[in-house]
Amino acid sequence: RLPPALNQLVMEGRAAPVLIVQGAAYPSGRLLPVLIKGIDPTQRVLVIPAGALADTAADLPVLLGTRMAKSMGLGKGDCITLQWRNADGAFDARDGIVVEIMETSVTTIDNGQIWVPLNRLQELTGLTDHATLVTIARGTRPIPVEGWIFRNPEFLLSDLRQVVRSKTVGQSLMFAALFMLAMLAVFDTQVLSVFRRRREIGMLVALGMTRAQIVLLFTMEGALQSVLAGVLVALYGSPIFVLLSRHGFQLPGGESWGLALGERLYPAFTPDLLIKTTLLIFVATAFVAWLPARKIARFNPAEALSGRWT
Repeated sequence: RLPPALNQLVMEGRAAPVLIVQGAAYPSGRLLPVLIKGIDPTQRVLVIPAGALADTAADLPVLLGTRMAKSMGLGKGDCITLQWRNADGAFDARDGIVVEIMETSVTTIDNGQIWVPLNRLQELTGLTDHATLVTIARGTRPIPVEGWIFRNPEFLLSDLRQVVRSKTVGQSLMFAALFMLAMLAVFDTQVLSVFRRRREIGMLVALGMTRAQIVLLFTMEGALQSVLAGVLVALYGSPIFVLLSRHGFQLPGGESWGLALGERLYPAFTPDLLIKTTLLIFVATAFVAWLPARKIARFNPAEALSGRWT
């Protein structure tokens, strides 16, 4: 039974009680175990089209999700038989009318769920003023109530956060592998450049440049490859980024994964992400370009001028 503290939040519109009863549905003569959930049609806490349960003259209006309606082969206006046990343990049943089919990416309020008006379910089950859970509005301070346990979004989304964390680790390993391949290409290019330009290096030393200046020159030449790559990526990558941010990309089979994923995913490219990635690539490229260039500090200018320096 709802305690006075939580009931006061419900009366103020800052909480939404939900009564959950285990039952069975009989679509087309088949038996399907379901959870019958009662929700107040006037509540504004949960983003569920519960208002459709009030705008009807049906004895037992029913709200279904698209996945649930598809699995039962039901459409708006169809009839469905529901069965449950009341507070005394006796079986009861009613015919419900599907008044609305909602589209949602949250499978936990869709699969195996049937939504009906809260007061009607309380009346049919004999559980007046009872609720299984109470969702408080965002920004409302939780009230400690004996017998009720408060769970914040961090606890409720811990499984999803763990999945995201594990996927992030895998993607980081893939990024590291691709990053090392790119740096290897820069390293090979720099080694070839130093080897093929031996006479030029000896000439620069003969003209008065110090070895440190030559090492810095070759290092900057290698680092400028990342600048050129950044310009090229900005030319052909920016339209792709804008297109993906606006229209996203299709996620086939997302609804069957058991996660709250929509039909499309929209990537977010924040300025912080772009700046950090650009600096990382520039610094790493400069370091990789410096590695073969440092060998110049140990060469013999006379051998370099004759082309015999190795």
